[in-house]
Amino acid sequence: MGEGGEPQKAVLLTVDDDPSVSRAVARDLRRRYGREFRVVRAGSGGEGLEVLRELKLRGQRVAAVLADYRMPEMSGIEFLEAAMDLFPRARRALLTAYADTDAAIAAINVVDVDHYLLKPWDPPEEKLYPVVDAMLEAYRETPDTPAAETKVIGNRWSVPSFEVRDFLARNAVPYRWFTDDEPEAARLLKAAGVDTDELPIVITSAGATLVAPSAAELADAVGLSTTPATDFYDLVVVGGGPAGLGAAVYGASEGLRTLLVERRATGGQAGQSSRIENYLGFPDGVSGAQLTDRARRQAVKFGTEIITSCDVVGLRAEGPARVITFGDGREVAAHTVIIATGVSYRELEAPGVAELTGRGVFYGSAMTEAADCADEDVYLVGGANSAGQAAVYFARHAPSVTLVVRGESLEASMSHYLIEQLRGLDNVRVRLRTRVAGAFGDQGLERLCLADAEGRSEEVSAGHLFVFIGARPHTDWLEGVLQRDEHGFVRTGPDLLTEGRRPSGWRPDRDPWLLESSLPGVFVAGDVRSESVKRVASAVGEGAMAVTLVHRYLGAS
Repeated sequence: MGEGGEPQKAVLLTVDDDPSVSRAVARDLRRRYGREFRVVRAGSGGEGLEVLRELKLRGQRVAAVLADYRMPEMSGIEFLEAAMDLFPRARRALLTAYADTDAAIAAINVVDVDHYLLKPWDPPEEKLYPVVDAMLEAYRETPDTPAAETKVIGNRWSVPSFEVRDFLARNAVPYRWFTDDEPEAARLLKAAGVDTDELPIVITSAGATLVAPSAAELADAVGLSTTPATDFYDLVVVGGGPAGLGAAVYGASEGLRTLLVERRATGGQAGQSSRIENYLGFPDGVSGAQLTDRARRQAVKFGTEIITSCDVVGLRAEGPARVITFGDGREVAAHTVIIATGVSYRELEAPGVAELTGRGVFYGSAMTEAADCADEDVYLVGGANSAGQAAVYFARHAPSVTLVVRGESLEASMSHYLIEQLRGLDNVRVRLRTRVAGAFGDQGLERLCLADAEGRSEEVSAGHLFVFIGARPHTDWLEGVLQRDEHGFVRTGPDLLTEGRRPSGWRPDRDPWLLESSLPGVFVAGDVRSESVKRVASAVGEGAMAVTLVHRYLGAS
């Protein structure tokens, strides 16, 4: 994009090894077309191809290419043929002397050159501009589509390709997806100088090429922050779901130097929800991505520093400081910490599921897959709100959606409004007392084995399976540091008292506050907390309440 968000001008490229001719062509082109097009010149065929490759990687458009016929190392015909591979819709003209007219006419037939221009062409109004006008008129009828956003080239059934797309989508980074068998993908790979053995390939809007990048490399390349600005804060929030974002908004807005650390993408499970309709203040519903984006922007507005692709692996006390350790060995300290790492879906244990994860089997909504569901039967496993919301969403894309539920009914675990919505959708079916007993497919998911409570089973055709079962907290890194319950959820407040006795090693002359963990100054909010209410509104509320307790703790320290 240009200044002010305007699309960048399409390029007119002129290639000539004679500097005086090159300058004259560029001068005449700018005089007539400079307001609408950007005129670029190159001194050789090799230099011209480098210019075209860079333009291709940056997602810019080329309207027309004018190349001199006689150039050393690479003739104009050879150059235009190579240029056509990168920008097939750009119009092409050969600049030639009178003696080379026959060669120019042959080039029109051999390499699809649109026009030839005799040098010199004075006056340009009679001999240059009419030809270029015709070329640009033809270009305007079928122009290149600008693609200045990040581009991802991969294979549909590649797990790393899915992970890259999912990471970008969940971090609200615009991107364009190309499968490796598309002609445009081949042109981009040629411009980048890589082949299909190295997928996925990510080409940033600035033209940088990444080959099978890690999450941290990808985050850095697309402008997401991965490194804390300093080594000490008033508050470090671990986890960027609703509870963590709520804590960050309230912490930063109340003057605390706040750092939010997220392992993958802000929003958590709620951020993957296609539509949340029971959240206060949104009578028409709001998607998890929209709610997450608003909360993230609000947190940043108040001064929260957000870093992503940072895996937290340790927590310890050093005097009054609480020290967080990252997976790469870096550390950051703070007066207080709020743990809001949420939960993840439990893995579905059935033959074939693990092998097909990311290749037709997905955990959570994975809304990047919606476009591929247009002609496929979709199956979802789970009976809670997240599964119901996903079923409603995918019903708009897929011919049929089947909800596979182990329980006797939906009423025990799903909100009434969602049950009523599902009943009103003709292409949604609910199979109760049923489980997935197996998944099968070569490149990707093709079939599922479903078994009912009586032991009967059947195989069904399925292109996508989305899993929404159980809730597993991200707390292994807190083993031996904080007290957890038998399921791994962190105990807080009164839940830490045993027959009125405070936790072992507890030093303050008071009981733990409501959301405080067994380590003073470390608070817990949202789904990761033992006995919490698993709802978005309650998570946001706990994040705000935890900040109130942080202030109380800092005031008492």
